[in-house]
Amino acid sequence: MIRFVVLAAAVPALLSLAACEDPAKDKPKATVAPASSAQADTKPASTAAVQETLDVDATASTVGFIGSKVTGKHEGKFEKLAGKITLADGKAEGGKISFEVETASVKTDAADLDKHLKNADFFDVEKFPKATFTSTEIKAGGTNGATHTITGDLDLHGVKKSITFPVTITIAPDAATGTAEFSINRKDFNITIAGKPDDLIRDDVLLKLTLKAPRKKG
Repeated sequence: MIRFVVLAAAVPALLSLAACEDPAKDKPKATVAPASSAQADTKPASTAAVQETLDVDATASTVGFIGSKVTGKHEGKFEKLAGKITLADGKAEGGKISFEVETASVKTDAADLDKHLKNADFFDVEKFPKATFTSTEIKAGGTNGATHTITGDLDLHGVKKSITFPVTITIAPDAATGTAEFSINRKDFNITIAGKPDDLIRDDVLLKLTLKAPRKKG
């Protein structure tokens, strides 16, 4: 009888663990390094090339994420974002990608979680109202079938670090689009909340980015 009770208690726990596989598993993980200098941030990537700077269409773009813990996961995004894609001679190489989000615009699949993400445990939106990314290098070729590899400075939660990740960039006559899925370690950006002892929050967070910028006609 005791053995049956133990097994009955263990089965739900095992099922919950099986149902919440890490969403960042098997996804590229961003390489993290110290942020570039301010001079490198402002230096044009290619002064000889013809620059074409496009505004990101916020309605057709997404800066999203999936975070998880032992018993489940939550998907979210930032509803207010802006950005620019700069092409060099019509190409991504030698160009630049930048975007920013308003952290208070975070929206997930759970209203209570939205409130929690805004406080000091996570994004601390009153102290850090924006998160930004500015590329410092775009190279052709990338892992997992990506067309390019981007290095740039991510400023999140008051911590600025250089990250490198694969991205697929498509340049069409009507628009330039960049998509990427990769993980970062939240603790690299001083988001260190552990969660409940029996429901720990995973360190890796999967980022899902789509930035689309229309090109001017004519």
